[in-house]
Amino acid sequence: MNRLCYNAAGFREPYSSGETAVLRLDEVLPGVQEEVNRRIHALPPALMQVAFSEAVIDSRLATSECLFVALRGERVDGHEFLADAAARGARGALVRRSKVSSLTLERPYVVIDPVTGEGLERATPDTMLLIAVDDPQAALNRLAAYHRGMYNPVVIGITGSVGKTSTKEVTAGVLQRSFRTLKSPRSYNSEATLPIVLLKLTADHQVAVLEMGMYGPGEIAHLAALARPRLGIVTNVGPSHLERMGSIEAIQRAKSELPQALPEDGFAILNIDDPRVRAMAEVTRARPFFYGLDPAADLWADAIESRGLQGVSFRVHYQGDGLHLTLPLLGRHSVHTALAAASAGLLLGMEWEAIIAGLRSEGAQLRLLAVPGINQTTLIDDTYNASPASMQAALNLLAELDGRRIAILGDMLELGSIEEEAHRMVGARAAEVAQILIAVGQRARWIANEAQQAGLPADQVYAVDDNDAAAHLARNLLAPGDFVLIKGSRGMFMETIVSQLQAHRP
Repeated sequence: MNRLCYNAAGFREPYSSGETAVLRLDEVLPGVQEEVNRRIHALPPALMQVAFSEAVIDSRLATSECLFVALRGERVDGHEFLADAAARGARGALVRRSKVSSLTLERPYVVIDPVTGEGLERATPDTMLLIAVDDPQAALNRLAAYHRGMYNPVVIGITGSVGKTSTKEVTAGVLQRSFRTLKSPRSYNSEATLPIVLLKLTADHQVAVLEMGMYGPGEIAHLAALARPRLGIVTNVGPSHLERMGSIEAIQRAKSELPQALPEDGFAILNIDDPRVRAMAEVTRARPFFYGLDPAADLWADAIESRGLQGVSFRVHYQGDGLHLTLPLLGRHSVHTALAAASAGLLLGMEWEAIIAGLRSEGAQLRLLAVPGINQTTLIDDTYNASPASMQAALNLLAELDGRRIAILGDMLELGSIEEEAHRMVGARAAEVAQILIAVGQRARWIANEAQQAGLPADQVYAVDDNDAAAHLARNLLAPGDFVLIKGSRGMFMETIVSQLQAHRP
């Protein structure tokens, strides 16, 4: 298996970028224009040094010298928050041309047309620069692609129905051991947020690890066109977003857009244990690199032993060699995450010593966390999101813990026609694992009903409508030594339960 020629360094302390991303005005003005008609205007001497520290789409994140992008969303229009961004010190903003006449700001501002250059002659270093475009989202995309083209990092795109954010975090944790690495913050993985990450690229970055989410067909292809990844990791294909996409086949086609976008000299890093992901080797020009538990994979693992909150151990096999690893990652499912990250490291020329150090680093820890709870309990905080597969994985981890096990499980959203079946499947597993079940939300009542039918005593099963009720109930039930799993879809905001049950509430 050939590697990318990248001159990877050996083991060392993690790299950190020494540069601060800066978007100069003389880059932004041509960057937001359509490429075919792009015009570059000479800036007046007073504006030659004007630059933006970063781009933001949330006015609450606006800081001095930033560029605020006024996007129109499903519920709100960013132009309604332009005054807030200005009050927080934003240096400029991308605004919709049709909105300019209705804008009112307390700060002095000037409207600039990036195509004609009109307004530049009236601007000063002290005025807020409103860059007027037909569509701020499209202009942001063009600017991100323009900025991406100025640099040549190895970009790694990551997608999948479950685990893409965890895989992003662990992969970045590994690659930081040898490369100056940019990664998507939080879950910046959409058309609105991925461009923000690309605009943070500097000449200092050697690698960029980017999460790519999917709202509908064509979105991952669009994100890949902006980011131009050379490596693509696909974790799995599952029923997340089934309500929106209509079928598992449609989800598979959408996830396939990442490997389809990879160049011939790139690598498609594919989970061999998922047949729908494995089949993506047939639709990519890149060289497939398989990881998983199947010995037919390029990188595979066996002898897996989950040690509960102490981590997981397994034996990894690569090119005929075997290596035993013990990592502070939680649950058997984290082995696939570690293998995906190690695959990226190997293909970029890293040695195992550096890869293992990255897998063990604090920056590589998964989102699922164990935190101290009230009454000397331990909370398993897996509240970021939920799908049938990730619910099962979390319950499997809970099953490995010695003590009374309590599951606080919320609705799984966007499952379409399978939502009752999926919730009942989780309920059946919860009955095998937990001594107490608290179901939160209307859909979670299917979890509670199925758990009772599967044998969990009715007096140990509770169904409540909201998070406050769940937290209040749990506070009266928890006893020293209990392990409490808390998990539900993002839209359930179940982190509020964790905050109410923590031993030292923030």
